[in-house]
Amino acid sequence: MITQNEYKLRRDKLLQNMSQKSVSVVFSNSYKTRSNDTQYQYRQNSNFYYLSGFKEDKSILMFIKVDSESKTILFVEKKDKVSELWNGERLGKKEAKKLFLIDEVYENSEFEDFFKKYISDAKELYYDFNLDDSQLRVLKKYAKNITTYKNIALSINKMRLIKSDAEIELIRKAIEITQEAHHKVIELNKLDKNEYQIQAEIEYAFKNNGAYSDAYTSIVAGGNSANTLHYINNNKALVDGELILIDAGCEYEYYASDITRTIPVNQRFSQAQKELYEMVLSVQLQIIDMIKPKIKRTKLQKKSEELLCKGMIDLGILKGNYKELIKEKKHKQYYPHGIGHWMGIDVHDECPYKDENGDDILLEEGMVLTIEPGIYCNANDKTIPKKYRGIGIRIEDDILVTKSGCENLSRGIAKTIQEIESIS
Repeated sequence: MITQNEYKLRRDKLLQNMSQKSVSVVFSNSYKTRSNDTQYQYRQNSNFYYLSGFKEDKSILMFIKVDSESKTILFVEKKDKVSELWNGERLGKKEAKKLFLIDEVYENSEFEDFFKKYISDAKELYYDFNLDDSQLRVLKKYAKNITTYKNIALSINKMRLIKSDAEIELIRKAIEITQEAHHKVIELNKLDKNEYQIQAEIEYAFKNNGAYSDAYTSIVAGGNSANTLHYINNNKALVDGELILIDAGCEYEYYASDITRTIPVNQRFSQAQKELYEMVLSVQLQIIDMIKPKIKRTKLQKKSEELLCKGMIDLGILKGNYKELIKEKKHKQYYPHGIGHWMGIDVHDECPYKDENGDDILLEEGMVLTIEPGIYCNANDKTIPKKYRGIGIRIEDDILVTKSGCENLSRGIAKTIQEIESIS
């Protein structure tokens, strides 16, 4: 687990990197209305959580670097018996002060007075440029002397690129739970089942093992539905002889996993399915082997496209000269997405891919990213061999960059045809 000392070190680093005569503000998330007076399950703002580990709404972090003062203040919702009767117990400022290694703690009703006091002597204001209008109005109301506004989210997201040992362990735990979910579905008799029943099995495995939430809405796409990249309807009957693309990962203590496996409904791959699957798997393994410090992510992307394009030519999906097909991006019709993305507190971590000069950020030890090549052969595409039509395949793993190479954190999840069929 992440200790309060680690959260403090993050806050100290952020404060240290701020300019003199500056104030930074980070707000917690608000509840989102689902319907009338009902709300979606609450999840804390990722950057706020990264700096505090505090899960309550109506909270604010303020970083002050003005004249001789350099400190952090946490504002929390006050304790109120009536409110807590309906919405649950609050930590309150006294307990928050005991729990968090933070300079000062006050009730959120005091925020405006403190902000007004410190912002009057500041020249720079750091805040998340995606704040909602009500939060932004409060800041702009008192920021009369501010000459420079900076997006604090950019600084925090850059910090989030390198995962600590504690963060990596949480990701490992999330993947461990996700492994059980995927293996349960692989071994399940899927004939005469619906996509939503597979989703239910996955979500049960998540919650039953301590992951109270999925990291994103699970994709359970049978047959041609796999060729819709963000398919989340999950409401069609599974068909004997088809494949199911399952993109599902849980969130454990705010840290994500993101795994895709493509498996047969009837427990056995057909010859055509094997041909496509082995091609995609070969590409994925070659890209993972390339990962090490100082490598550009765009190099991985370029290589994945080259390998998939050659594979499609070999299978007769693409026809023509390789160099011309690459130049004209003909392969993008069947592989339209990126090779992967950063992963951490968010399944798609909002960490930067380029530095301040617009150059690619090189991979470093401690970064975590997904590798997920795919091929999508729509059933209505009459230009490709008939045996491949209606098949969509993606294979995705979570990769940790190490000192000399990488570690596939999700290597325990069945992936080869032999492994998948042996579990079935």
